[in-house]
Amino acid sequence: MASLSLKHIYKVYDNGFKAVNDFSMDIADKEFIVFVGPSGCGKSTTLRMIAGLEEITAGELKIGDLVVNNYAPKDRDIAMVFQSYALYPHMTVYDNIAYSLKISKVPKDEIDRRVREAAESLNITEYLDRKPKALSGGQRQRVALGRAIVRNPKVFLLDEPLSNLDAKLRASMRSEITKLHQRLQTTFIYVTHDQVEAMTMGSRIVVMKSGFVQQIDTPKNIYNYPANKFVAGFIGTPQMNFYDATYDVKEDFIYLDAGFGKLRLLPDFLPKIKDQVIVSGKKVCIGIRPENIYLYDERMKSDNYDILDAKVSVVEALGSETIVYADLDPNREKNISDNTTEVRIKMLSNFDVHAGDNIKVAFDLTRIQLFDAETGESVIQRIPAVFSSDASIKGDELEIYGTTIKLPPAVLNQVHEGYVSVNVPTSAVELGGKYVGEIVKKDVVDTENLYWIKSGKSIVFLKTPADVELEGKVNFDINIAAMKFSGEDYVAHRINLLAKLPVTAKLENKSNLQFVSGEDIFDVPFDMAQKMFNTKGKKLLKTNLSILFNTDNDGKYHFSAKVLDVKDYGDYKYAKVSYNNIEFYVVDKDYQVGQMVTVNLDLDDSLITDEDSDIILVGSEPRRLQKIVNTNKETK
Repeated sequence: MASLSLKHIYKVYDNGFKAVNDFSMDIADKEFIVFVGPSGCGKSTTLRMIAGLEEITAGELKIGDLVVNNYAPKDRDIAMVFQSYALYPHMTVYDNIAYSLKISKVPKDEIDRRVREAAESLNITEYLDRKPKALSGGQRQRVALGRAIVRNPKVFLLDEPLSNLDAKLRASMRSEITKLHQRLQTTFIYVTHDQVEAMTMGSRIVVMKSGFVQQIDTPKNIYNYPANKFVAGFIGTPQMNFYDATYDVKEDFIYLDAGFGKLRLLPDFLPKIKDQVIVSGKKVCIGIRPENIYLYDERMKSDNYDILDAKVSVVEALGSETIVYADLDPNREKNISDNTTEVRIKMLSNFDVHAGDNIKVAFDLTRIQLFDAETGESVIQRIPAVFSSDASIKGDELEIYGTTIKLPPAVLNQVHEGYVSVNVPTSAVELGGKYVGEIVKKDVVDTENLYWIKSGKSIVFLKTPADVELEGKVNFDINIAAMKFSGEDYVAHRINLLAKLPVTAKLENKSNLQFVSGEDIFDVPFDMAQKMFNTKGKKLLKTNLSILFNTDNDGKYHFSAKVLDVKDYGDYKYAKVSYNNIEFYVVDKDYQVGQMVTVNLDLDDSLITDEDSDIILVGSEPRRLQKIVNTNKETK
């Protein structure tokens, strides 16, 4: 059995078309992973790269601890089941299943044992003497599975294996494959365009579109917390209802004006809204699933519902449930393809509804999704990357979270008196410190706890591992350098400790690869050089490259930069430096303006990018500021 690791995997064809863009994920041993998406999204191409049937343009693929980029398919210890079954028509079922073992020269008695065990587990023992043409589609698929099972591979790859079957047989085979995975206890990677297969079979789902990964998560989280509008619309039957709207801010209330009516935005959503981008007239897209809209009942007196009028246009009775299509604005003139005000409702079949009926529908406001009108990204964050807090500045003091602190010079020089909004990275919030708050809510998100802390007039988010339990009052701290202050006419940006250096590559003595930046030369580690040459060949020496790295590191490479400015954040100090006309920040060590200082470069904690084709050639994601706050604090 084996785990898999895919790091920055690309597939680029000779004409420059990118079929797969920067695919990265870790697959644990015994997981059932499903790749899902529309035709042409790159899911089968990714599977074929794992199998070795497609060459990887860039990136690293590991099966277990072994990098297998250059291994032939037969040497990867994987088994693949194809959509077309790919059975030998002149061979019996027995010989089809046994074929791979025969060419591997497995002893005959061992072959017979494995074939009969596989046949028994798949209920095809009675068909072992038949040829494929005498079998049904489902039976042929079982034979293809049996051929894979007998090899005892580390990884099973299944490329839309059920697409040629009828609906009833597909449902049956779905459960059979799930049972097979449970019985074999090995890693399965399954490709499909059918969302039902994805939701019912996978322990995790990878949703893809146009070669890009849109979201990787469990079926439940994909359904309840879609990362963007595409994922929300692709997963779920019938499709989620979408409505273009604008924010309408009135005193203490926020409405979503969709033209046909206004829906309230519940206050509970506000702390998690990305960057608090709520401005009257700003466009947004509302999403709500058909099962979260109900026929109005007099008992629905909760503030969690908004009631709208609608006129039924179509009723689809499906037996145990009914799908109702209605118009939320029946008086507006529209053509036959205009469904912008259509609402789909999924309900039990005990409701008596007919086309032409005027009805009232109740929207469950707790189940609303919001998407950015331009990017389609979800506005409501499951774990907020950034949250906003209200604060005020008077003189050289900042009042935030019910606490007054002295503003350090670096902030004082950028802000002025008055009320401000402060954006804070959630990962920069530490347990213990000068601020005090009361825990009002806890969300359990996978392997983490997300605590809602009421401090002053604001909500602060604190992440902890699942085994760290908190209650009541807590102390917390935030590096003020990680805060981003914004007012009506200014923005004071937080410090970013990432730098991007343009470099070129050259060969020294025909074997030693080096990076050149200005007058500085850095020897490239052998394994890194080998990975880049495997991708680019000799073209690497004519390629514009860049190194993205964290400036607070202990790397063995060094270069000199000139200090342009020093930012004093009290407990933390940072220096703005210049190197080859590139400006970035480093952690200050009592530097002086104009001084030449040494900057470390850790290639092992960097990303090397081909700037000409926008492909990451090698490396790992550098750490961000909020992940080194503790390190800074310990060194001060």
